[in-house]
Amino acid sequence: MIEAIGLTKRYGKKVVVNNLTFTAKPGKVTGFLGPNGAGKSTTMRMVLGLDRPTAGEVRIDGRAYRDLKHPLRTVGALMDAKWVHPNRSARTHLRWLAKSNGIPGGRVDEVLGMVGLEEVAGRNAGGFSLGMSQRLGIAAALLGDPQVLMFDEPVNGLDPEGIHWIRRFMQGLAAEGRTVLVSSHLLSEMALTAEELVVIGRGELIAECSTEEFVTNAGDRSVLVRTPQVPVLQKALVEAGLSVQSTETDTLVVEDASTDQIGELAAERGVVLHELSARQGSLEEAFMQMTSGAVEYQTQLRGDGSDQLAGVAR
Repeated sequence: MIEAIGLTKRYGKKVVVNNLTFTAKPGKVTGFLGPNGAGKSTTMRMVLGLDRPTAGEVRIDGRAYRDLKHPLRTVGALMDAKWVHPNRSARTHLRWLAKSNGIPGGRVDEVLGMVGLEEVAGRNAGGFSLGMSQRLGIAAALLGDPQVLMFDEPVNGLDPEGIHWIRRFMQGLAAEGRTVLVSSHLLSEMALTAEELVVIGRGELIAECSTEEFVTNAGDRSVLVRTPQVPVLQKALVEAGLSVQSTETDTLVVEDASTDQIGELAAERGVVLHELSARQGSLEEAFMQMTSGAVEYQTQLRGDGSDQLAGVAR
């Protein structure tokens, strides 16, 4: 488990993280989301003891990182995939990490096999592609068989097959009872991967809840209805005070309504329904809505539809 309690980090007068409290629980993949400049990387660095908090604390399974005798046995992290000496082979790099944390040498080949790098284990890491470097970073995180894992942008440089692999891999780690905290800008992938979300903006907590709850609470709720009796149903819906749009000759979209409510109205008027389905916004739409006031830079559309910078840091 990862517990952040009143976590604050200032650099001079700039507050990067402000009184942040959240928990990443065992047995779940927790997505750590926020706009650029929200303080995600700084928070993760404080979890790992790389930055000292100005105030507050972080506990990993009840202990501060600095109190861990062999850190890699408790927490594994992928923060910078290129943090490897370019003239060291993948195997040599992992052997060095294993020795420094009292991990048996045989574990090195195990994790190389787990991430699919066994055939290139003797090659210098400096010649690795970004995707291969990501896999090596994941191998390093797994080296001590830790119960807590943290990944910062783990799908960078991976092809679609690799992205699918890391998704199932992280979910498998969580299914074993481990704590998995992952930060990513690829929201469509987070929607498929993370059960829980911690969302921050400008260093402060915006939401901490399940992915489903986040999308439901933030996204627009609407119902799509197909019927051969559009005028009759549309009149009934408007009389009930609902907002209705006709998108095709036999289709209506009703905002802020439930399927039960529309089904009952249709039954009262004897309207035949061919389709009645709830529509839910995506994680990306919910994220944009919830963090719109917390982005570092605002953009707006030009008349030709392209983006332009509308302001400076906020």
